[in-house]
Order: sequence, then C-alpha cells, then structure tokens
Amino acid sequence: MTDAALNPVHPGIDPAKFRDPSTTADGSTRASVALKRLTTLWFNTGTLCNLECANCYIESSPSNDRLVYLTAAEVQRFLDEADVRGGTAEIGFTGGEPFMNPDFLPMLRDALSRGYRVLVLTNAMRPMMKCADGLLALRQEFGEQLRLRVSIDHYAARLHELERGAHAWERMLPGLDWLAANGFHLSVAGRTMWQETEAQLRAGFARLFTERNIGIDAQDPERLVLFPEMDGSADVPEITTACWGILDVNPDAMMCATSRMVVKRKGEPVATVVPCTLLPYDERFDLGETLEQAAADVPLNHPHCARFCVLGGGSCSVG
Repeated sequence: MTDAALNPVHPGIDPAKFRDPSTTADGSTRASVALKRLTTLWFNTGTLCNLECANCYIESSPSNDRLVYLTAAEVQRFLDEADVRGGTAEIGFTGGEPFMNPDFLPMLRDALSRGYRVLVLTNAMRPMMKCADGLLALRQEFGEQLRLRVSIDHYAARLHELERGAHAWERMLPGLDWLAANGFHLSVAGRTMWQETEAQLRAGFARLFTERNIGIDAQDPERLVLFPEMDGSADVPEITTACWGILDVNPDAMMCATSRMVVKRKGEPVATVVPCTLLPYDERFDLGETLEQAAADVPLNHPHCARFCVLGGGSCSVG
C-alpha cells in the first residue's frame, strides 16, 4: 500500500497525524496561532506559471489553474477592507507567476497608490519582461515602495536548472539584470536543499551578485532569503502547545500571526482567505470571504506548519 493510500490528505505522513484541529495523534492539545496583527496581506494571482518546477510547493505549471486568476476588482475589495481595518503595511503578490495575470499591473498600481509597500514574487522571465514598460513606470512613480523578489534556487546554473528545467538560468538572467540596472528594490529567494551550509550558499550567491553587478548584500537575510525545503514525503512531528517552550519558539513569530492570503479556487464563486501562502488548496483552512472573518485563530493542523514555519523558521514576508 502506498503512502498516499495510507494518508490521502498528506501522503508520506503517519496517517494518524494532522486529522483533528484540536488534538494531535497522541492526544495532546494541538498548538494554534492567533492573528496578532495583519501586517502582510498576500494575493495569489493564480497558479498558472510559465515553468513547472520539480518541487513547487503550490504545484504551479502552465496547466495548473486550480487557483484561477484574481481580477483587479477582487483585489480592490480586499484592499478596501484592509484600508478600513488598518495595521497592514505590506501587500504581497505570488502565484504561479504573477505577471501572467492580465490584471496584474492594475493590481500593483492599486496597492501602491494606497501607500502600501508591495512585494512581488517572480521568476523574472518572459512574462515579467513583457510588462517591462508598465513595471518601469511604476518604479519611477513609487520608487522603493515596490519590491521584487526573484526566485533563484541555487547560485550555479546546473543546480538551478535541476529544479526549474533546461534553459531556465539563461532565461532568468536578463530579467534579473534588467531589474538591477533600472534600480528596482531587489531581493532573491534561494533554497537550502543542496547539502551546503548557509555560509556556503551566501558566499556563492555573493559571487554571483558581484559578477553580474547586482546590488544585493548576500549576508542580509531579507535581501537573500534562503527557504527551508518542504519534502512532502518526509514525516514531521505535530506541534503541541508544549512545543513552544520545548523549542523556544514564539507563536507570534509564525507567518499566520501576521499574514493572510486571498485565493480563488477554480469553480468557486468568490475569493476566500487562507492563513498563509503555503495552504492554498486545503479547504480545512478556509477562514472566510472577508478579512474580518479571517481573523480567527489557526490550528497548526498541516505538515507545512511544522516543516516550514515552526521547525524550518520560514516566512514569505519581508519582515
């Protein structure tokens, strides 16, 4: 029997785990996280992407439209609510590849014109460059209020392409160079899956940045973000209320203490809110159709909660 048959919800995980939102498999009280303040509001613009990476946590591809394109009007609705609620400093856009969404530049302008800092996650390839004129106009109008984070899985072309496919390196570099040459506030997202220490990875990226005249300090964890790997085939422990003290981890440091993400699933009439960027498909984590409804506590009832956030120390936001 396959792992998937043992646990169709989370293949590779002990089938007794991550079942009950209140209790772990051993009967302990499951940890949950309260929304301290909605500092970062994410929008998943849609899961369609020009690439199909080997280990994409959201399974983006040229054919995956499980999350359909958000419209500018849908984004506007949530921005209006964020304006009224207050406390939000950053708007994040992720995908898929956000620049494939035909409404993306109007979404950007809407968020920027309201005074929010805006972070865009992109692979810096052809979809972005097709929007170069509009993107540059936004850069000239809003300056460093607009920030872009480019996904570069490793500083070496061979390993980057092991994840992203043949020719991905040569197709990414022109966009990266263009962003740097035009003075965009630029950061890079790498991965820690390569059996190298953090120091080795940062040194390698530093060489790449120097060679290409990219103005990023590789030692700055906000400018070079190194994400822990999320191996869905590896079992992980459940997080109980006792774990905060055992691990010396503050629940307020979790992504869902300060973030929410808006998604629109294929076939659903309206966009809904989920706790974070990692849980777009699991309907158990639907929090409602408004930010007010989405302010509820989040039980850590998913392997990614342990793997990425609690044990991996990961977060998608700037800080």
